[in-house]
Amino acid sequence: MNQKNDTSTDFILLGLFPWFRHPNLILIIILIYTAAFTGNAILLLLIWLDSHLHMPMYFLLSQLSLIDLAYISCTVPKMVTNYFTGKKNISYFSCATQLFFFLTLGLAECILLTLMAYDCYVAVCNPLRYTVLMNPNTCLQMAAAAWIGGALAALVHTIYPMNFPICGSREINHYFCEMPAILRLSCMDISAYEMVKFVSTIVFLLIPFILILTSYTLIFLTVLRMNSQKGKNKALATCSSHMTGRRKALAICSSHLAVVSLYYGPAMIIYMTPHSFHTLEQDEILSMINTIFTPMLNPLIYSLRNKEVLGALRKAMNRRFILS
Repeated sequence: MNQKNDTSTDFILLGLFPWFRHPNLILIIILIYTAAFTGNAILLLLIWLDSHLHMPMYFLLSQLSLIDLAYISCTVPKMVTNYFTGKKNISYFSCATQLFFFLTLGLAECILLTLMAYDCYVAVCNPLRYTVLMNPNTCLQMAAAAWIGGALAALVHTIYPMNFPICGSREINHYFCEMPAILRLSCMDISAYEMVKFVSTIVFLLIPFILILTSYTLIFLTVLRMNSQKGKNKALATCSSHMTGRRKALAICSSHLAVVSLYYGPAMIIYMTPHSFHTLEQDEILSMINTIFTPMLNPLIYSLRNKEVLGALRKAMNRRFILS
């Protein structure tokens, strides 16, 4: 692909499924991005404005929405711009910046999902100590740990791949600068770095995933040990955004685990296995699930089905209607 404004250090982003040039695909991506951006922005605004939502659970949810909002915004706008302008080149610095923010947000989300599971565990299994264990300072420290931990790890995994020598074409067969796609361009032996990447994936993906499953296992065991049906419903409702009813509560907890699996599953396949084990098309599909679909689903599954959030939304809409 010959572009006049390319330089020797520019990369070429081939885009989302370059072999499938259907005009409606980009429109679907735009609609998903709009829904994800709107859902996460509304949730952030409601948690900030409504004093009833100034609790640890909703603070962590607000951080998740902030991450998802930035997560989808660091890839989709560039992809859409390239599609409509026809310019597919991206500078070395822009590519490194996109990779850094993508990794920072992704790793921060891994940490935050684990902390949210811990919050649920404390609320159900140690309710009397909840206000002590989940005080405002602890919540701020949790958020800081997620962001700082993600940024430090992302810095390492940005510097190394972006400094590997590239042989031949600088075409990235992807819609953004993702690490495995960049590693495929390298002309040197990267087996040592693959091992570092594998270890990092265990630390930031596999271990958090195991901790989340452990938290929910302990939650359900605690619920099953309770004697009264009312106690079960109350505990499960605490775990699932205060929804009433055992079935509804179980459905939300199951949805939480489904989204965790939806996020962690593709990420572990992409980053824990050597790039020779999966094709470029498979990488793009898995990345699209993580970067586009998950940020759209998270507000719906975690919050927008929550009665307190819906109540805050109704109050905000009624207040605006009265003022107008």
